[in-house]
Amino acid sequence: MRRTLFGEDHEAFRQTIRAFIEAEVAPVYEQWEEAGHPPRDFYYKLGELGVFGIQVPEEYGGAGETSFKYQAVVSEECARAGVSFGGYGVHVNLVLPYLLKYGSEEQKKRWLPPFVSGEMMTAIAMTEPGTGSDLAGMQTTARRDGDHYVLNGAKTFITGGVLADRVLVVARTSPPTPENRRAGLSILAVDTKSEGYAVGRKLEKIGLRSSDTAELSFTDVRVPVEDLLGEEGRGFEYLTHNLAEERLGIATNAYASAAAAVEFTRKYVQERTVFGKTVSSFQNTKFVLAECATEVEAARSLVDRCIEALDEGELTPADAAMCKLFCTEVQGRVVDKCLQLHGGYGYILEYPIARLYTDARVSRIYGGTSEVLKTIIAKDIKV
Repeated sequence: MRRTLFGEDHEAFRQTIRAFIEAEVAPVYEQWEEAGHPPRDFYYKLGELGVFGIQVPEEYGGAGETSFKYQAVVSEECARAGVSFGGYGVHVNLVLPYLLKYGSEEQKKRWLPPFVSGEMMTAIAMTEPGTGSDLAGMQTTARRDGDHYVLNGAKTFITGGVLADRVLVVARTSPPTPENRRAGLSILAVDTKSEGYAVGRKLEKIGLRSSDTAELSFTDVRVPVEDLLGEEGRGFEYLTHNLAEERLGIATNAYASAAAAVEFTRKYVQERTVFGKTVSSFQNTKFVLAECATEVEAARSLVDRCIEALDEGELTPADAAMCKLFCTEVQGRVVDKCLQLHGGYGYILEYPIARLYTDARVSRIYGGTSEVLKTIIAKDIKV
């Protein structure tokens, strides 16, 4: 079906990203996976390319674009090549919306120029050992002491946590109230060079091996009051505001991954022979790929509608939940079927389908599990 989401500027940007991946990423990607993250100077290259600053206003060194479509292009091109940009997604799709919406003018002038250049890489730290999706149950605290907060606690599953220069840490600045367990949470933008800030284990994952995921700990870390993001005690409200865009970003990656799986498999079955015939000549292969292509088209249509809604300020939490739920489930089914068509070679990491398979599993967990999303959708349809 003809796609109308992107215009000429987006397609020109696509060619730039595709050429960059071919020159700077694909030849060394296996080394990144072995190291668990890209080299730090790779982020400077992304900064020079301008991708960090697409949605940053011009007065802070960005391009001033408001559309999510450019980020969707990056997702599609990375999936097409079977690679990722490490902590890029968290930096741009998760952290940036908080800085733009809740940062003060002084904070934006201080943080956004190095954000755009890649000099200051960022991450966000919400999840704690034992809390998972229950943000209201977090134990990390930030006690006011004069013109500083004193931060104590621990976080886990922090993507980008190894190389980050500044991390948005969600901490409890006051006790919850009987009426609202979520009250009293705040967001502090913590300099990772602060005394008492420590990166613990770099967690070994089954997938997404080129992005660093770490445990963090804070022992009497003194955070200047001017590094409080927004207002004290409104952290949970801020977090929920950005969830729709975060979930759309995951859905976009999921759709792009499924589309890439179909294309990798289409090429593979045309070249691979079994019993003297190409795998593509068997009716089962044709039927499986036809099913997969149909699911991918449905996912793409939903993603495109939600991107348009986000750009127009109309994407609701339920819309985003539906999009993420559907696209990640499609991703899981499609990638699994495509790996099966590869036979034993699908289990070998030198084939992109194997990487897509292990990368896909977390999509139904992070950014809100499928079960949490179903709860949101059920509430929206009043059941």
